[in-house]
Parts: sequence; C-alpha cells; structure tokens
Amino acid sequence: MNPSEIPPSPTERGAGSRKPVELARPADVTGASPPAAPRGHDAGQIDAERLGRLLGDPGLAWLVERARHRMARGRPLTGTVALSHPDETQRRAAEGLLGRAPQAGRSLTVRLDTVDAILRRSGVSPDGLAPAVVALTGPVTPHAEARRSEERAWAEAYAPLGTLDGELGGWAGRIRRDGLVRRLARTPEAAGPLVDAAVRALRSLPVVPPTSRATFAARHLSGAHCLDEGTPLAALVLSGLRALTGFPDGAGATWRREAWASAGLLKDDVSSTVLSLNLRGTPALDWMADAGEPAVLTLRSLTRLTSTPAVPTTGTVHLCENPAVLSAAADTFGPACPPLVCLQGQPSAAALTLLRGLSARGADLLYHGDFDWGGVRIATALRRSVPWRPWRYTAAHYRAAVVRVAGAPDLAGSPAETPWDPGLAAALAEHGVRVEEETVLDDLLADLEKRTRRDPP
Repeated sequence: MNPSEIPPSPTERGAGSRKPVELARPADVTGASPPAAPRGHDAGQIDAERLGRLLGDPGLAWLVERARHRMARGRPLTGTVALSHPDETQRRAAEGLLGRAPQAGRSLTVRLDTVDAILRRSGVSPDGLAPAVVALTGPVTPHAEARRSEERAWAEAYAPLGTLDGELGGWAGRIRRDGLVRRLARTPEAAGPLVDAAVRALRSLPVVPPTSRATFAARHLSGAHCLDEGTPLAALVLSGLRALTGFPDGAGATWRREAWASAGLLKDDVSSTVLSLNLRGTPALDWMADAGEPAVLTLRSLTRLTSTPAVPTTGTVHLCENPAVLSAAADTFGPACPPLVCLQGQPSAAALTLLRGLSARGADLLYHGDFDWGGVRIATALRRSVPWRPWRYTAAHYRAAVVRVAGAPDLAGSPAETPWDPGLAAALAEHGVRVEEETVLDDLLADLEKRTRRDPP
C-alpha cells in the first residue's frame, strides 16, 4: 500500500489489521517541565487518526524513540536508524510504513528522510517527522536546556549550605563535590527541604548540656523522629556533626551512637559514661576515692545531681586515653593517686560534660594518649571542647619512646595535624610507627608518683 493513499478511516483497514496506538501526551522524559511545541509543530495540523495508524504501531516504537532522542540532542532527523535483531512484528510494521519490505538481515534499517517524506506527502503531518513525534510522545525538551534547568534547581537546593562557616563551611563544600545530597535525595525537589532541615540542625550543635536526639529533633525540626536511624536527614546531619566535632571514620551502631554523642545528642542519658579515679565532690565519689577505686560516672549523674565533681585542691586533673593506665594507677597508688580521668577512646558526652565542668571551675587538664593517627585525632577532638596541656604527649616524648621500643607496629590510617605541637605530626610521619599508651606506662606512673610526693592527698 502506498502511504500517500492511507485511508481516512480505520474501517477501511482489513479485519485482521492491528489496532493503532492512541496519540499520547506523556511527561517529558527528561523530567523537566516541557516547553511549548516549536513553531510549525502544531498538532492541530496533523491528522491524528491516520498518524496513529501509520507511525503509532507498537512495532515502530523504537523508531519514534530514536527520532525523539535525536531531537532532544538537537540533531537533524536525517540519515538512518537501525534496530538489531528485530522481531517479526517490528519488520511487518516497517513494511507497512515504507510500503515495501525492508532489507533482510540481522538488523532493521530505516531512513528518517524517507519517513519524513512519507508523512509530508501523505498529508498526515505536513511539516514532517518532528511534529509527528511530538504529537505521538509529547513535547521534547532539548537535553542542554533540561540540564541547565536541573542545575539551577540543584543550586537552589544547596543554597542554605552557604550560611555555614568554619568546619561546617568546609563540609558544605565537600558534600557539594562528593554528591552525598544527590545520593540521599535523588532529585532537587527532595533535596531542598532536606538541606534546609540539616542546616537548621547543624547550626544548633553542639548541644550543651547534652540531650536526647528525639528531644532535639522535636525542638529544632518538624518532629521527634526526624533524626531516627536510617533517614536521609539523620545521615546528612551525622556527616555534618562529625565535621564539626572531628569525630573519626568508623561503622556500626556503637560508632554512630558515639558520633552523635560527640555533639551532645544522645540515645539516652545512662549509656554515655566516663571513667575516673579519685575525683571527689559527691558522696559516691568520696566513698570511691577513699577506697582508691575507679568510678564510672554516667551522663545522667553529671547533669542531674546538684553536687558535682570538685576541682582538686592541687587544681590539676590528669587525662589518659586507655583504661589500662587508670587501672594501673589505682593498683599502684590507690587513694594517694592524683585525680585521673580516662576517655576510653573518643570523648563521650559524659566525658565532655565532666571535663567542661572541671575546666570552667579552673581545673588544669593534662592529657596523654596513644602516639598514632587515631590517638592524635582523639586529642584534637577533645581540644575543640576543652583546653588541655600535653602530658608527655609531644614530639620529644614520642622520639624518646621510639628509641626504647623494639618492634613497634606501623602507623595506620591517614595523617592528622597536632596543633598543640606541630612537630609531633612530623615525627610520627618520619618514624612511621605507633607507640601505645601502655608502652610508656612506667613513665606515666612515675609522673603520678612525683605528683603524689609533692601534693599528698
């Protein structure tokens, strides 16, 4: 059948003919708001019924889609398009369109110029293939225009990040580059509210005194469950608060709980604890100090009791990273040991609450930790919250320890700065070995013994 003689009515087709596809107006495949059809692409000039029978056959869907993609890319509708391994339905549809059998072979090839000429000559689409594609599939948005529109939408979604500064300003730049928000939100429409809520939360951190995540979310966001585990907002806020507090990389439920707690957001007020030795000021602490035994303080006890740990008469509190140091001090000196606080790794909300209180009341805090990249990150995170002076925790002390330690393990992880003594980071990088706190335990105990003799309890 010659396409120029396409009948005006489906009743003139044979009883066994396929049902034509209705003309559709689907949303533009780019996801952007479709613009008006270009001039000359007025669907009113098209014989919609005949177009549906001629080009709307399901067997020609591939051909229409190829033409649409070319239009979106701004390419002319000329030359050939090919389909590999066509089925019989697709071959028959091409034959009906072209008025002849297509060339045999493993692929099906159709010239777009030929299709354009058929549509013009038959009067089905006087302006050719382009308006016919629009009539069948809806307006076509050029890819470049769609990309520009999408990038403008993303820029608007990211706008609240521009209000952040300091550590959070650097974090805002990183998440723009690494695509975290795009992975969490998928679309700029979803990203806008997500970023806005995250910025509101981060500008209210850290929380002093610490509070539960649910209470914080109810106060600063749209509901108590906004920061529940598994939500995109919780993931984004957790990323930001780690930049704010310097909390190191990690994984698992315990790590996440401690990371939240580093900014004062707690699952509860009893699971966050800090280990101390010979602090006084409450009946329980006085009793433990008289016995020279370590005490475990919960955040609840530090924030709810009217009496709090007192600043020692000497004005000095020693801090260590590992429980083995505190345990050895209790075994060695008992009630005579100078007051000692152990962080047990990253400073917990309870530890920060205790040390902030002691520092605010004039205590001089002396800190020692592991000589490795993880240890200096812990020290740096603590330094952001409370002032402290190094206790045998400088480049000179590290170099002296390296000389005495045989077979020390290699450093692991990425380097970190040591702002209290820049030479320490350089020395760690130079020697490349870690010296754990327990390795220099004798030196630490010797210091505590000197303090005991000088300032007896």
